[in-house]
Amino acid sequence: MELEFSGELWFWRGPAPWHFVTVPVDGCRELAAAASAVSYGWGMIPVTAHIGATTWATSLFPKDGRYLVPVRTSVRRAEGLEVGETVDVRLSVDV
Repeated sequence: MELEFSGELWFWRGPAPWHFVTVPVDGCRELAAAASAVSYGWGMIPVTAHIGATTWATSLFPKDGRYLVPVRTSVRRAEGLEVGETVDVRLSVDV
């Protein structure tokens, strides 16, 4: 399964601070339909993510009925991304 969308990069200050892009509602519906076949512990969905020329393996976090794409520091630096910026994301669900 492949999914492409644009979303805002945001920062979560929790006990383990991290940057995320939230998957739009329509994409979350598609992911939720596939989740039972690919999800592991806590509803995490393994994906290969792409932003610009950067590709990395990660897992989507389920939160409040949506999915979050964690964006590593190395990705943000490689792509010159800042909080609040809209980014184009492509996800390939790993099976």
